[in-house]
Amino acid sequence: MHINFVGNLHRSDALEASERAAAWLLKRGHTVAAEPETARRTHLPSVSADAFGEADLVVAFGGDGTVIRAAHLASEQGTPILGVYYGRFGFVTQCTGEEIYQVLEAFFSGELSVERRMMLEAELLRGDRPVATLQAVNEAVLQRSVTSRMLTFDVRIDGYDLTRYPADGIIISTPTGSTAYNLSAGGPVMDPCAEALSLLPLSPHTLASRPLVLSPSRVVTLTVQQGDGDSVLSTDGAQRLHVLSGDVVRVRKSPRVTNLIRVEPNDFLIKLGRRLLWGQNILGDEPR
Repeated sequence: MHINFVGNLHRSDALEASERAAAWLLKRGHTVAAEPETARRTHLPSVSADAFGEADLVVAFGGDGTVIRAAHLASEQGTPILGVYYGRFGFVTQCTGEEIYQVLEAFFSGELSVERRMMLEAELLRGDRPVATLQAVNEAVLQRSVTSRMLTFDVRIDGYDLTRYPADGIIISTPTGSTAYNLSAGGPVMDPCAEALSLLPLSPHTLASRPLVLSPSRVVTLTVQQGDGDSVLSTDGAQRLHVLSGDVVRVRKSPRVTNLIRVEPNDFLIKLGRRLLWGQNILGDEPR
């Protein structure tokens, strides 16, 4: 099999682990390469970003950001991704550095399944013409630029005028992204294997605002009112586009998916408790 690597460029332990894993794989007759930035910091051969997804498996050494980076490189081809935890949070990583060899053996023998994670497609329209299209694993965010005051966002769903928010911005997240920016902003937590859209205003100046969970077939259209000021469209906190007053942002379910190797079937539920302290007894006594 051919395996491509991507590593956390700021973690020497992650890069060293990728080199050890490459040596282990090469001894067993597999071929290995790495995306250009990871290759420059290791002794691994490089594969271009365009060809990165043409592999049997992608291994991401890092935290959630590294897995998301791998997804942006491999989701068009649907290549399965194994996230190896070398980070701070690791909600979408599937194993630790000590477990990787056992997990790889299980993958090669066909013992592991794949989780399909829904993605978003965000399209920027200017004068009814598409300017750019972005893909997101976690979320698409339309928010005011640093120098702008609070903006007014018109929200339409499937062409229906739903509401108007005076706010700092709006987050549209996937179930996978529900434990990322959406969670910090007070949005709902969703099972990452579900398919849905979460619509959440950021700092709305109203008492009537609530998060809204929508069917994955819905198309959400966002517009900043004319004259309010400029805003920024970002996806997964990485790609950013400058949005002018009057531009339209259209967000829908993407035709792409992120395929993650499933190691522990209850991984999401376990991490709710261990990483998010879900259900922790704040009284300090034993549960009844």
